[in-house]
Amino acid sequence: MKPPAPTQAPYDRLARRYDLAMGFMERMGLARLRRMVCSRVDGRVLEVGVGTGANLPFYPVGSRILAIDVSLKMLERARAKARKARLPVSLGLMDAQALGFKDGSFDMAVATWVFCSVADPILGLRELKRALRPKGRLILLEHVRLPGLRGRFMDLLNPLAVRLGGENINRNTLENVRRAGFQIEEARPFLGGLIRLIQARS
Repeated sequence: MKPPAPTQAPYDRLARRYDLAMGFMERMGLARLRRMVCSRVDGRVLEVGVGTGANLPFYPVGSRILAIDVSLKMLERARAKARKARLPVSLGLMDAQALGFKDGSFDMAVATWVFCSVADPILGLRELKRALRPKGRLILLEHVRLPGLRGRFMDLLNPLAVRLGGENINRNTLENVRRAGFQIEEARPFLGGLIRLIQARS
């Protein structure tokens, strides 16, 4: 396993209150979107940025999941969720930008609300592409920059969002996926395009 990324400490501090803070949003629709993502998995799956394990209860029975995060405290909470869900998931401390896996190790990669906070998202996505087998699938659920005036407003707010939560709210993740070498198969919008479910092939 690679050493933890420099961003570990803020997420360690956030781990205790993360589920409580996100509870309302999960009930208002985020949990439904997580279920949609997890219903698509098959084969050997890498989940990047597992956090406190919010996706783990939604994976189908028999899923083969290896999940990583940069925060030990987040992983502790994810481990508890995995036990409760009776999901035999392997959990590890690792940075998405420096995956400690051989080329072609996975059939699929999953990340939900992760690449807004990866320091170099294209590097992280290229690492995922390397770790996937040829024609392997990538599924992302991400909030993205809106076009036009709304996007410019997000640009203005982004420095504050980064300071408060470490998340960039104005990233063009769809374009980043393309730049990393993936072939986009689907880019389904939710909440007026603020959230995108992105499916791509390596």
